[in-house]
Amino acid sequence: MATAQAIPNDGVMRAADGTPLKVALARAHRRERLKALGLVTPLFAFIVLSFLVPILVMLYNSVHDPDVAENLPQTITALKAWDGKDVPSEDVFAAFVADMKVAQERRQTALIGKRLNYEISGIRSKVIATGRAVEKLDAGPYKDAVIKINKIWGDPNTWSTIKRSSSVYTPFYLLAMLDMRQGADGSIEHVPSDRAVYVDILMRTLGISLLVTVMTLVLGYPVAYMLATSPQRVASILMIFVLLPFWTSLLVRTTAWMILMQDGGVFAQLLNLTGITWLLNLTGLAEGTPQLFKTRFATVVAMTHIQLPFTLLPIYSVMKTISPSYMRAAKSLGGTPLYSFVRVYMPQTLPGVAAGCLLTFILCLGYYITPALVGGPTDQMISGFIASAINTENNWGKASALGVILLVATLILYYVYNKLVGIDRMKLG
Repeated sequence: MATAQAIPNDGVMRAADGTPLKVALARAHRRERLKALGLVTPLFAFIVLSFLVPILVMLYNSVHDPDVAENLPQTITALKAWDGKDVPSEDVFAAFVADMKVAQERRQTALIGKRLNYEISGIRSKVIATGRAVEKLDAGPYKDAVIKINKIWGDPNTWSTIKRSSSVYTPFYLLAMLDMRQGADGSIEHVPSDRAVYVDILMRTLGISLLVTVMTLVLGYPVAYMLATSPQRVASILMIFVLLPFWTSLLVRTTAWMILMQDGGVFAQLLNLTGITWLLNLTGLAEGTPQLFKTRFATVVAMTHIQLPFTLLPIYSVMKTISPSYMRAAKSLGGTPLYSFVRVYMPQTLPGVAAGCLLTFILCLGYYITPALVGGPTDQMISGFIASAINTENNWGKASALGVILLVATLILYYVYNKLVGIDRMKLG
């Protein structure tokens, strides 16, 4: 850096080249900031493209619903004057025939049918058949002719559904994933109990994630304490066993649990050898060997095994920073070992507990492979339904709405957790 010198004439400190020292320092700081920005820009661009953009697309798809609005524009315009009480007038049917002819030419009738099928089961094939039939209609009246093609067009509920779907942006997917819907008059109502499934799926996902988080904490905390307080040689050996699951893929670990828990597998034989099966049969809690595979028990055990290091390692990293002098001081002041551990040691580990539990809980929310392979039909989590909506149903609106609801639920739970635990106020070490 250039040396500074004083100019006697004006008393301003200047660099060797005559530039005022304040200006030279500002330029140097600006160059350093530009260098730092250049180093951070690739990572920032990667985060934006791989994380922020997909979230924005998901939010957009959860409310974007163009299939009916773009393919039945004349019908939607004609339906604006319809009171919704009876079958629409001839003008609506004439507009509908005109729109269907254009949609048939563009091969878009399947899109119309797919969208309406989300609310009226089985209508997709009828829409496609109607698209083929209306091509033969050259002149009106169209009302009786269209109803003759299929009686579903004589049902006011069909036209109410089309009218509700007339906007490019709609709350339909979000409401459907909350087991709600819009009524004929536009009011929001709950779906019948026999069709309400998605709130139960969300609660199941949160419940399993919470249970796995508690299990990893109960199992991981003592191991982390042992690692933090054992001699270095012993701790290194134990750490190898902790990190061992990271050396195999998630699919391999899940497949191993399938083999262990299947009927006649290692766990079933172990229950028979230890007499637990006999005890369960004697007490009437089970008949024969208890079924472990394709159960909630198998799902929780497999997920706990996979997630255990994610909870344990943050706790261990915090425990390593806690000085043993705190416990010695507590004991010297008359505290029993248990009292000193609970009142002095454990509060200092809360930052690690909070970080590990939060990490495990959030990762569990997105589990798909493990519940699908070792869990039963009533153990599938919300990620499985998102995958099914994309790969099987080709329903991006439903998948995006499920993703948005899961994201919002996670943010709410994190906010509540933060208020209760105060993780942002904790100081590591």
